[in-house]
Amino acid sequence: MVMEKCLDFDSLKAFLDREAARINNVDFIAHDPVQFPRRFSSLRDIEIVSLLSATIAWGNRKMICNNCQKMLDLMENDPAAWVNDEAYEDLPDELNLHRTFFARNFKYMLRGLKRIYDKHDSLNDFAAAHHVGDSEEPSWRLVELMQHEMSEANDGRYDSRCLPTNLNSTALKRINMALRWLVRDDGIVDMGVWNAINPSQLFIPLDVHVGNTARALGMISRRANDKKTVLELTSLLRQMRPSDPVIYDYALFGVGIAGV
Repeated sequence: MVMEKCLDFDSLKAFLDREAARINNVDFIAHDPVQFPRRFSSLRDIEIVSLLSATIAWGNRKMICNNCQKMLDLMENDPAAWVNDEAYEDLPDELNLHRTFFARNFKYMLRGLKRIYDKHDSLNDFAAAHHVGDSEEPSWRLVELMQHEMSEANDGRYDSRCLPTNLNSTALKRINMALRWLVRDDGIVDMGVWNAINPSQLFIPLDVHVGNTARALGMISRRANDKKTVLELTSLLRQMRPSDPVIYDYALFGVGIAGV
């Protein structure tokens, strides 16, 4: 797909609508980490696998998917029960799961989720109980709350491999991607199993490729792939589709990616 330099709003929207419709289809699932949470029907299983799959979603997609499968194998394909039983504590800290993500990071995250699930039926209920949907920036608010629970479950420590600690500046790409899976509900790729946050409140999962595509299309001018750029880009996308701005994640991701 050749990228077009679109200068006016209507032409840009039409181009992104075409690309989003082309890429947001069931064939996308088999080559993307979203395939892993989609294997489950229990909300806790879906949440755990969504967070873990999104957490390691950087680098080569084939490697990401291979390592998502590695984590599922470790959890005996029964994530919620495995977390509830604290079976993760038997893993050696230095077991490598994905690039710089090790079992010690995996265990940190699962201890925090165990603490949340001991008090709430689901992470969605946790978000609802804390009125995350009332925040202007729900994904950052959710991470702030989850950070507290994970820190409390890990002797007051923080682990930026699991959740970013620089909430004033982080683009929060991986959590925003997990929330796209959990919240969007068009019945195609994303699962739409949450109601604590509305699709209209989601933010674009901004990585290097999405940022570069948006700049090439004249959508943003800032060079940094940070929170300010996420807010700027998402604001524009909300003008295009107020009820579902991150549908355009498919377009911005897919443009220029061979085989997508």
